[in-house]
Amino acid sequence: MAQDDNGGTELTPAGSSAVEVHREGDPGTAVILHDPVENPGFPPHRLRVTDIDPKKARRAERVIYTLFYLSIAGSVWAIAAYMAFPIEDNDPGSVHLNNMFIGLGIALALLAIGIGAVHWGKALMHEREGIDLRHPTRGKAQTTERAAEIFRIADEESGFNRRTLIRNSLIGALVVFPLPAVVLFRGLAPQNENPVTLLSHTMWKKGLRLTRDPSGTPIKAADVTLGSAFHVIPEGLNEREDALEQKAKAAVLLMRLKPEDLHVSPGRRDWNYDGIVAYSKICTHVGCPVALYEQQTHHLLCPCHQSQFDITHEAEVIFGPAKRPLPQLPITVDSEGYLIARSDFTEPVGPSFWERS
Repeated sequence: MAQDDNGGTELTPAGSSAVEVHREGDPGTAVILHDPVENPGFPPHRLRVTDIDPKKARRAERVIYTLFYLSIAGSVWAIAAYMAFPIEDNDPGSVHLNNMFIGLGIALALLAIGIGAVHWGKALMHEREGIDLRHPTRGKAQTTERAAEIFRIADEESGFNRRTLIRNSLIGALVVFPLPAVVLFRGLAPQNENPVTLLSHTMWKKGLRLTRDPSGTPIKAADVTLGSAFHVIPEGLNEREDALEQKAKAAVLLMRLKPEDLHVSPGRRDWNYDGIVAYSKICTHVGCPVALYEQQTHHLLCPCHQSQFDITHEAEVIFGPAKRPLPQLPITVDSEGYLIARSDFTEPVGPSFWERS
């Protein structure tokens, strides 16, 4: 078979019964069709019952805006359930009720919007088939006018401006639907206290011993060798009922460097003991645990988002999205040689956004 490389015309050999078929586009994709199928066109249009009977159309409209109102009711119910069925400490049943009723409200809001939108499209919107020919987009006045005309036609076919009850109920449902999420996000923070104040203070206080995590064994300065790193918790943490919450704020990494490798600010000269330094384990980006210590470079790495902190320069940020250094815990030793805290952290621990009050 020969092929015209320029015009996209397929040529048949002499004596062949195949007809000559002309195609536009890439000739490399052309094939010889011996029995090309004609375009059958669109099937006859069938009117819907809402197109024939105005009463059916009004009934469909009532069903649609009722569904949108049900969506609003579901969103409001989710907010009310959050307040009416609070989660109580040490009560698994309250968690079950809270999740169940909030979930039912959000499910109703979502389903009602979805079913109403589908029913609107099937029962009332324009449903005639059509072909949308795509043409190159040009920045001419004619193109702009044509785009505006398309939007106008779409508005007429959907009845968005003409069917005001449907339009207003849909807008109301879409406005109310995000509100449960806003209310639920409030539950991530302490209910009755300012989270900024809570994160400004931890269990650490003057004279409290540094202990190993999780055993709670006190740590002597002599136990901390050059290049080592200890995961540290405050003494007595494991005996507290709120141990997990307190650990999330007070967890510390303890390391020992050569004293001459430390670049210490004037106000922090007594915050380390013979090269032993302690820094918050909670990353200042989004609160992930900074648990990877590279003893050759003296860098701490957060595995979540790759923030890196230089311990030789007071845990300053040298890479990654974190915006401030890790808070340092001032330490010293007691009369028995055990490492103790000089005070609590002097700045809030954790993500920097908690400092915004």
